[in-house]
Amino acid sequence: MTKLRIGIAGISGRMGQLLVEEIAAAGAELSGGTARRGAAGVTVFPDADALFAASDVVIDFTIAAAAEGHAAAAARAGKPFILGTSGLSPAQEAAVEVAARSVPLVYSSNFAPAATVLFALIEKFSAALPPEQFDAEIVEMHHRQKVDAPSGTAVMMGQAVARGRGKTLAEVGMESGRDGHTGPRATGPIGFAALRGGQVVGEHTLLFAGRSEHVSLTHRSFDRRVYATGAVQAAVWAARQQPGLYSMRQVMGIA
Repeated sequence: MTKLRIGIAGISGRMGQLLVEEIAAAGAELSGGTARRGAAGVTVFPDADALFAASDVVIDFTIAAAAEGHAAAAARAGKPFILGTSGLSPAQEAAVEVAARSVPLVYSSNFAPAATVLFALIEKFSAALPPEQFDAEIVEMHHRQKVDAPSGTAVMMGQAVARGRGKTLAEVGMESGRDGHTGPRATGPIGFAALRGGQVVGEHTLLFAGRSEHVSLTHRSFDRRVYATGAVQAAVWAARQQPGLYSMRQVMGIA
């Protein structure tokens, strides 16, 4: 039986190296990757088109600016694409959606299995706790090198809160970076606070704050490997799917 060939965009980075190990652990074959600098012991392709041509599936945890080009390369090659980059602009997300019309594309800012379950729980909590009685506040912390805020996972939390309320995040509204004399908190919008420092992999807490009671839901990542494990799981799953834009919830079969 032929092994699934998985390629890695940005194979020389921290996530790239973890993906190399997880691909081997899953019994798949590493086809190679792209890299801004040399990567010993692996095949490095000159561009995304060459990588997709040599792969059955490609995983990308690079930067938001590369997402549109990589998604287009996936569509040209007709190969599944796993995208784990956060901080995409609306235009970049639109390009991802266009590519998903041609290929199976799994896009998520968090591939951790437990976090995926948490998003489903958030929807249920939000549906049961009306915004007139419970304010939703999200606090996240990451390492000092992270360039986007709020994090992709925090935004996914906010989207889950909004879905539970039967709305989109844009319709519900976001409040972040409160400073100075802001006045009373408005009813409805979701609050976001981003902390940066040290080498924190990722910590996210959603607080539903009522007048007489609070409930909080927290996810902490202690090792980036959990994202690599989930992404490889998604790659194996996507190789058997029809074209479409998928989430990690669909990979895990969570309604």
